[in-house]
Amino acid sequence: MFLTARCFLPAFAFAASLGASPALAVDLEFYFPVAVGGPAAETIQQLTDAYVAANPGVTINAVYTGSYRDTSTKALTAAQGGNPPELAVLLANDLYAFIDQDAIVAFDDYLTDGEKTEWFGSFYPSFMANGQTGGKTYGIPFQRSTPVMFWNKAAFAEAGVNPEQPPENWADLIEISQKLVKKDASGNVTQWGLRIPSAGFPVWLFQGLTAANGLDIGSADGKSTKFDDPAAVEALQYWIDLSAKAGVMQAGTIDWGTTPQAFIEGNAAIIWTTTGNLANIRDTAKFDFGVGMLPANVRRGVPTGGGNFYLFKDSTDEEKAAAIDFVQWISSPEQAANWSIATGYVAPRADAWETPQMQEYVKQFPAAIVAREQLEFAIGELSTYENAKIAEIINSALEAALAGTATAQDALTEAQAKAEAILAAYR
Repeated sequence: MFLTARCFLPAFAFAASLGASPALAVDLEFYFPVAVGGPAAETIQQLTDAYVAANPGVTINAVYTGSYRDTSTKALTAAQGGNPPELAVLLANDLYAFIDQDAIVAFDDYLTDGEKTEWFGSFYPSFMANGQTGGKTYGIPFQRSTPVMFWNKAAFAEAGVNPEQPPENWADLIEISQKLVKKDASGNVTQWGLRIPSAGFPVWLFQGLTAANGLDIGSADGKSTKFDDPAAVEALQYWIDLSAKAGVMQAGTIDWGTTPQAFIEGNAAIIWTTTGNLANIRDTAKFDFGVGMLPANVRRGVPTGGGNFYLFKDSTDEEKAAAIDFVQWISSPEQAANWSIATGYVAPRADAWETPQMQEYVKQFPAAIVAREQLEFAIGELSTYENAKIAEIINSALEAALAGTATAQDALTEAQAKAEAILAAYR
């Protein structure tokens, strides 16, 4: 898989754009969630090594900490124990949890007004939404994504569906998916028309439905939710009906992690997953496939996702200065382009898409630009105070409704009541 990416990234590409940096003699610890799509750990190590080679006296220990949730738990535990990393890539929607624990500091406090304007303004606003609050910036976009739709063009052609025309709206999605379901002589399904994971990150993909239905289920200040809004109930009922009525998707729990492989192996003709799986599917699928925006209902809509860089409070000024310099370098246009090409994550700033390597990559692999174009319709990922508790509440409600043990209305009404009981104190 990584060999394909390297055709766009010669070994010197990482080091070629290194600029002059302050002469700092510091040791930095950097937590990075390795359990993500694409060759992330190898690429991060290359980038980190290139920076260290060009900055004598600076050492960076990249600690690969498992899943996003594992990384958040380890970072909070380390911070509470007085030994946090200087930097970490954590979920963008972890913002309020780390502010609440007084574990992180704003990047603003260590930059001039001019530096803030230039640097923060270089990122897409939809990616900055989950990193800013109270007029300050706590998260710098890096490993960012949106959900996208992959479709198997060979399966479309076999079913008599135009392989160049993916579903544009919810009605299309059902109609086309029904044509894609294949069964054997015994009536057992051998290929599902559609696969939307319901275990792993259910609320994220639920936001792909609610946003398309014209609703943002969370407030920008992290203090309230709209889980029981009629548009949310309608979106969840649609998700339920994909299996219960339309028969285009398997019933019960659908695993997040195995969804790309199910697509690659031909078990599902359409899937929803993160752009972070783009490199994996690109390099392993044996058939032609398309990448498209999530289907619309009342509008197009999609949540952003993925991770931001966070700067931890308990470090020296010298360590913070070195950490910020590293983040500025690794988030620069050239390195953001390198990272995006190698992994499939979305380069989070417009000028990264103008670099020669990115322009060449998009020319050879046009599907890579879909997620960037989808940002026009993006909203921030659900992010609240006590986010882990709120996420557990809504995820449990979604799982219950999709399993058929609660109606969409009852599940979301109960979830809203539980969320309100927690978040009311923050208002």
